Amino acid sequence: MSHEQFSDCIEACSDCAAACEHCATACLSEADVKMMAECIRLDRDCADICRLAAALMERDSRFAKQLCALCATICEACGSECGKHQSAHCKACAEACRRCAEACRKMAQG
Repeated sequence: MSHEQFSDCIEACSDCAAACEHCATACLSEADVKMMAECIRLDRDCADICRLAAALMERDSRFAKQLCALCATICEACGSECGKHQSAHCKACAEACRRCAEACRKMAQG
C-alpha cells in the first residue's frame, strides 16, 4: 500500500500532535497547574503517539494499523480529559483528538 492512501489520517495525526503540544504548554500557564496535570500528561502521550503513527503510515510500516488502533484509544482518552476543561486550548485539543481518533479507527479497520 502507498502512504498516499493514508493522507487524511496522517494529516489528522499531525494536527492532533500540534494541538496537544499547544494544549500542554498552555495548561502549564493555568492558575491551577496541579489541576491540569492529567491533561498535560495525556497531551504529551497523545502528541507522541500521533507523531509515531504518522511516521509509520508515511513509511508504510506493517505495524501502522495496530499503532493507529492504539493511537485512537489514546486520542479518545486525551479528548475526554481535555473536554472536561473550559479553556479554549483544551476545547480545541479535544476536538482535534476526536477527529484523529475517528481517522485512526477508520485506518486501522481498513
